Amino acid sequence: MVWTRSIAFLSFSLLFIHIGAVSVSRILLLGDLQVSLLVHTSHLLYLCFFQIKRLAKGNARDTDLEQKDISEINLAAGLDLFQGDILLPPKSRNGLRDPTYRWKFPIPYILADNLELNAKAAILHAFEMFHLKSCVEFKPYAGESSYIIFQQFSGCWSQVGDLHVGQNLSIGLGCDYKAIIEHEILHALGFYHEQSRTDRDDYVNIWWEEIIPGYEHNFNTYDDTFITDLNTPYDYESLMHYAPFSFNKNESVPTITAKIPEFDAILGQRLDFSAIDLERLNRMYNCTSTHTLLDHCAFEKTNICGMIQGTRDDADWAHRDSDQPGQTDHTLGGRCTGAGYFMHFNTSSGAAEEAALLESRILYPKRKQQCLQFFYRITGSPSDRLTVWVRRDDSTGSVRKLVRMKTFQGDSDHRWKIAHVTLKEEKKFRYLFQGTRGDPQNSAGGIYLDDVTLTETPCPTGVWTIQNISQFLQSAAQGDRLHSPRFYNSEGYAFGVTVYPRGRVTSVDPEHVGLAFHLCSGENDAILEWPVMNRQAIMTILEQEADVRHRMSLSLMFTTSESHTSPAINGSVIWDRPSKVGTYDQDCDCFRSLDWGWGQAISHQMLRKRSFLKNDDLVIFVDFEDITHLRRTEVPTTGRRHSPQGLILHDRESRASGEGSGRAAFNEALPGDLAAGRQKRSVENTGPLEDHNWPQYFRDPCDPNPCQNKGLCVNVKGTASCRCVSGHAFFYTGERCQAMQVHGRVLGLIIGGTAGAIFMTFVLGSIIFQRSRQ
Repeated sequence: MVWTRSIAFLSFSLLFIHIGAVSVSRILLLGDLQVSLLVHTSHLLYLCFFQIKRLAKGNARDTDLEQKDISEINLAAGLDLFQGDILLPPKSRNGLRDPTYRWKFPIPYILADNLELNAKAAILHAFEMFHLKSCVEFKPYAGESSYIIFQQFSGCWSQVGDLHVGQNLSIGLGCDYKAIIEHEILHALGFYHEQSRTDRDDYVNIWWEEIIPGYEHNFNTYDDTFITDLNTPYDYESLMHYAPFSFNKNESVPTITAKIPEFDAILGQRLDFSAIDLERLNRMYNCTSTHTLLDHCAFEKTNICGMIQGTRDDADWAHRDSDQPGQTDHTLGGRCTGAGYFMHFNTSSGAAEEAALLESRILYPKRKQQCLQFFYRITGSPSDRLTVWVRRDDSTGSVRKLVRMKTFQGDSDHRWKIAHVTLKEEKKFRYLFQGTRGDPQNSAGGIYLDDVTLTETPCPTGVWTIQNISQFLQSAAQGDRLHSPRFYNSEGYAFGVTVYPRGRVTSVDPEHVGLAFHLCSGENDAILEWPVMNRQAIMTILEQEADVRHRMSLSLMFTTSESHTSPAINGSVIWDRPSKVGTYDQDCDCFRSLDWGWGQAISHQMLRKRSFLKNDDLVIFVDFEDITHLRRTEVPTTGRRHSPQGLILHDRESRASGEGSGRAAFNEALPGDLAAGRQKRSVENTGPLEDHNWPQYFRDPCDPNPCQNKGLCVNVKGTASCRCVSGHAFFYTGERCQAMQVHGRVLGLIIGGTAGAIFMTFVLGSIIFQRSRQ
């Protein structure tokens, strides 16, 4: 018994010795790392607390997305770039001043596979805006020496101008919005920020005392030797302008305001290109036409855009203005005397079934799909009709073959309506509008046509017009919502849009409209795949400018993911079959899923300032498309590439480091030997790392490498930070990785093994001693 107790006591003692040895060894060995471990542990506890707190708020708020501005995203990523989001090479080149750094079109591009799937599709959507509104063109990379590779580093940033090698453009987390991507591409095309103009102080106030200390350089202006305004006026609406609260130290106090207060609401808009943005772009690159706009007519000129009256019909369309009561155009809404024209076909006289034909000029398509968009109203008999035809090349060179596309019938709603007709023309053609009198005896009006646009882009899948929107904006309570009709995409999935006129219940500002997407049950659900993944939902609040090139519409998009779950449906994916996870809505006789989107998408002030509420209608487009094919888009490259120091390239890591610095220099490297992953020469005797007095932006604190023992140097906010090598048995510590240490578990095993050997020696000795006494 005594022997047994002794063995038990020694075993427990050995156990505590082993635990103590491991603990003490770790305390002794970690040294300075112990502090970082404590900090890391505290950070993990904070993240856990934050996650619990977020979940405690309830599921409804988990579906709220927020569009942050570029400066906010980059500050959160620890970046301090030139002008907030520009990565400059060691010798800055001005894309505006030096023609040799202007791109030749089309610009080759690569979508790196470290990009989020939604970001890839958003980049392609931004390309289409350039194709529609300018002569800028993009094409997939095919071995060219100059190209842009879009990657997910930390933050949103770009380089300026064509550097004549492969160059990076970062679309980091939170940057995957059309307007942000357009902003960064404009930098790549050679443009700086609007508020850096020489004459900036004539138009805006900079509140220097409200800027975060150390970030004042972002508000510098530059003379005409550095940038040029291309002889255009200061543009408060520019996509390249800072937002009012950029780099502010007090979240409720702006750093920049307009000297004309009316422009404060649109300063730093992230909708789309402004008219002056496009004017500068087209001047810089000598643009005379766009790539996907085939035709546009607001009928403001007497030549009616080259359209002709039919010669084999019974009557003609009339070119009218808005002077007569009740006959206002769509373009100007009757606001201007002597302006505001439209085409009109009177259906209150003549014989039934008489027709008038209005034909476009001959058009020459480049793509195989077009979208004809126009506004119309029918104020006569319900039997009046507006029919869209196409006159095609009959393969003899003559445009004469007629094909009917779509007919719009009169009804009791005499308001302006938006219409879309999909065309699939590959040869030269005309489009035609045929007005037909249905019942002249019971007609007191006619057919009106205005603001016709033909683009070589797909038509929207769903179009929802909310009439009398002003009353909803005024009378709705916070949290009230409107559901769209049910739409179907080409795959057969049914879906809809939810609008919150004054935001969600928990929205901070009720003077914003919320916008969200949801699935609906439909007739095809039994054969479709559930949950539906990798589909991008695109919702666009249309600005109803007549000229599509000047529309600053709001487009928001996200991609369905398995991470979109909700406690309200027991943690299920909200993109599962709506009849399973949704709730029944008697208005559509269908189930609607939980919605996902933005609680505050656009302000009421912005809606009223621009042309979003023309004729008191809010028009929303919605699409839902499979983008699974974009999961693998990256291709191998040849030649040189500029590599931003301190930002880990996707070739070395599957994701951006999160510790990249904007004060990064450049290295020219071959793709197989990227600068971000290359070992630099070492410096043994240097002062403290934080004492380096490197000039801002242009020098690299990691060159020469201050880290010893093969430590990797990373540029963190302009300061060198060593990442020390760690093996199975040994690791390195210290500011420069100068001290070699033994892993605690190894030392613990050594001490434990030694103690075990002593114990076994003691046991064997005791046994031998007892036997010798016997």
